[in-house]
Amino acid sequence: MDFSLSDEQQAFVDSARAFSEGVLAPQAAHWDETSTFPKDALREAGELGFMGMYTPEEAGGLALPRLDASLIVEELAKGCTTTAAFLTIHNMATSMIGKYCSQSVIDAWCPDLVMGIKLASYCLTEPGAGSDAASLRTAAVRDGDDYVVNGSKVFISGAGETDVLVVMLRTGAAGPKGISTLLIPADAEGISYGKKEDKMGWNAQPTRMVTFDNVRVPVINRLGEEGQGFAIAMEGLDGGRINIATCSVGTAQQALEEATAYVQERRQFDTAISDFQATQFKLADMLTELVAARQMVRLAASKLDNRDSQATTYCAMAKRFATDVGFNVCNDALQLFGGYGYIKEYPMERHVRDTRVHQILEGTNEIMRVIVSRRLLMEGALEVIK
Repeated sequence: MDFSLSDEQQAFVDSARAFSEGVLAPQAAHWDETSTFPKDALREAGELGFMGMYTPEEAGGLALPRLDASLIVEELAKGCTTTAAFLTIHNMATSMIGKYCSQSVIDAWCPDLVMGIKLASYCLTEPGAGSDAASLRTAAVRDGDDYVVNGSKVFISGAGETDVLVVMLRTGAAGPKGISTLLIPADAEGISYGKKEDKMGWNAQPTRMVTFDNVRVPVINRLGEEGQGFAIAMEGLDGGRINIATCSVGTAQQALEEATAYVQERRQFDTAISDFQATQFKLADMLTELVAARQMVRLAASKLDNRDSQATTYCAMAKRFATDVGFNVCNDALQLFGGYGYIKEYPMERHVRDTRVHQILEGTNEIMRVIVSRRLLMEGALEVIK
C-alpha cells in the first residue's frame, strides 16, 4: 500500500496550508474571544474550492474523493479548529443538495453555496432525538404542492447566520423509513431561532435551536424520494465522522508542534524541559498515537471512496479513535506548557476546548462503539478487517 501523496494531493495540501497559516491562524484567537463567525474567511475558502470539496462537478463542486478532502481539512484545522469544522458541515449539506435535489433547486442554490457566498446548516438533532436519530419527531405534512413543517432542532451549527437549512423530517410512520429531507431557506416564514448557546468551545460559529411553526416548503425542495431521508443522513454522517476526526488530527498536530517548540525553549533546573526523559517519552507517545489516528482516518476515507461494504464500520472506528487521541494529545500538550497552557495568551487551552466536543459530535464515541461491536458480533473480526 502506497501512503505517499500524489502531486495533485500535495498541491491541495499546500494550498490549504497557505490559507490556514495566512488567513485562519492569525485570527483564530480573536474569533474565539469575540464569538465572531468569520463569513469573509469562509468566502475566501470558497474561492479556493474548499466550500464545495465533494459536491458533484455538475453542481459546481470539485467532486473530490473523501481522502483528498481530509487532507485539506487537516491543514485547515491547524489554523482554526472551529472554522474548519463548520466548513465541513457546510460541505456535507451542500454536497447533499448537489447530489439529491432537482436540477432547478441545484441551479438556484449551489453556485453561491460552493463559493461560500451563501452558507448551509445541517439539521438532524432534536431535543429528544440525539443518538437515536431515527426517533426524530419534527414533522413535514404534505399539503398539495407543499409540505407544512412543525417542530424543532437543537445544536445546529451556524443557525441564525446561514442561508439554507438541510432538514431531516418525519413524513411517514415511526422509524427510519418515515424520514425525508427538505431544503428550507433559512429566512422562510415561520422559522425562529433560539439564543446563541454559550459553549465551552467552538465559539467562532453560532449554535442555536431552530423552531418551525407551520413553515411551508415546496415539494420540489425535497432531497431524493420521500422516505429516503434517513439513508441520506447516514450517508452524510459517514463522511461527517471522517471530517470531525480529521479536525481532531489537524488540531492535535498543531498542538504537538507548538508543545515541541515550547519544551525546547523552556528551562527548568537549568535544563531545557526537552532534555528530561519524561518529556521525551510523552512527546514520543503523543506523536505515535497521532500518526496512528491519522492513518486510521485516511484508511476509513479510502474505504468510503471505494464503497467498501465495511466503510461505515471503519468511519466509526476512525471517529472514535481519532477524536479521543486528538483531545488527549491537546490535553497532554497543555500539560507540557504548565501554567502557561492554561492562560489565553497561548492557544493551547483553545485547542483543548475546541477538540472536546468532537467526542460527542456526529454520534458520540459511545455510539461509535455500538456500531463497531454490532458489526463485529454480526460478521466476525475477520470479515470486518478484510
